[in-house]
Amino acid sequence: MNRLRSFIANIPGLSSAYHYALALLGALLYRFPSKKMTIIGVTGTKGKTTTSNLIAQILESAEHKTGLATTVLFRIGDKEWPNGSKQTMLGRFGLQKLLRQMADAGCEYAVIETSSEGILQHRHRFIDYKIAVFTNLSPEHIERHGSFENYRETKVGLFEEVAKRTDGIGIYNLDDNSVSVFLEPGIRTKFGFAAKVTLPVPDMPPENQMRISDIELSENGSRFKMASVGFETPLLGEFNIYNAAAAACAALALKIPVEAIKKTLADPRPTPGRFEVLESKKGFKVIIDYAHEPASLEAAYEAVKLFKPKRVIGILGAQGGGRDKWKREAMGKIAAAHCDKLMLTNEDPYEEDPENIVKDIEKGTSGGRAVVVKILNRKDAIKEAISEAQRGDAVVLTGKGGEVWMCVKDGKKVPWNEKKLAEEALKK
Repeated sequence: MNRLRSFIANIPGLSSAYHYALALLGALLYRFPSKKMTIIGVTGTKGKTTTSNLIAQILESAEHKTGLATTVLFRIGDKEWPNGSKQTMLGRFGLQKLLRQMADAGCEYAVIETSSEGILQHRHRFIDYKIAVFTNLSPEHIERHGSFENYRETKVGLFEEVAKRTDGIGIYNLDDNSVSVFLEPGIRTKFGFAAKVTLPVPDMPPENQMRISDIELSENGSRFKMASVGFETPLLGEFNIYNAAAAACAALALKIPVEAIKKTLADPRPTPGRFEVLESKKGFKVIIDYAHEPASLEAAYEAVKLFKPKRVIGILGAQGGGRDKWKREAMGKIAAAHCDKLMLTNEDPYEEDPENIVKDIEKGTSGGRAVVVKILNRKDAIKEAISEAQRGDAVVLTGKGGEVWMCVKDGKKVPWNEKKLAEEALKK
């Protein structure tokens, strides 16, 4: 079977047809479950998981039973369990099966974090998306797609699907440089949000364009206004203002009451591994974040500044298996500029030698302010970073977030729980 897949993968036209056929078979097998619900797809480079989670929670707050499928977890109503697949989007059969379970459980809505890899392999086909949400776009998966432009066009595929409907809705981050490309598909109804660009913009009714204003960021949470409505949330950092705004905009487009939106944003259930903050009894903080590409890493470190830390101790790795080698040096440069001490370590080496991955990252740290050390064993790196931290410091663990596996050579997956490891180190 693996040889057959490898053969198919090397023939582009055949590969596309193969994945398309699997998508159709999956939908047929589970009787097109998405037609029983309103499907919301969330795509972009950063913030997909948090935005999806917030949308689902807002819908639940408004008493709509909702299903959720993200990188870190699945949810059907009150039942929640981890996503152990190491995939943002499940395969065609797995995703259609999950949607069938949601439909049979009486879900009115399903929120699906929709990845470029999923779209590339037609996993989004035969899912009756009504709403597409665009969070932002920055370079990622360049080797996989061949170029940033190809990566962008792949994600636009979600909006092209929604444009096929007469009642489709698009939600757009109007501050993003790539938004004009996402606006091109002729979706019937469009809503946008922005804090920086001048509104109104073309291609969208002015009354559907929501200005984000009066942003206040602190170590205890955030405040902002959107369309003159005030919101408060414990979510930290500017990037979470955009995540919250995207979720609120989607909810308003669905005519969800403002009070349900405000209530949810004021007290959301945390998204595992998305800027989770642990407090030490010794007076320092440990931040766990998924940041796995340059833009999200920069945003995470900017948010850490809200704590006004005396020192920042960072733990940084990068994926192996030939995945986005270009970003290793870039991430090393960012981390070395923000950290006082930086520990380079393992993340998901796959078949690559971890030492070589760390060397690639290290190239970017030259000239930065950080003292750089290499501790390949990530568990040891976490213990070392936390043992060194003192009152007022911030220990920043990036790259794994809420993932439940570490992928190593020979196709093996090692169980992983970054938060648990940090908590154990704090106890000691």
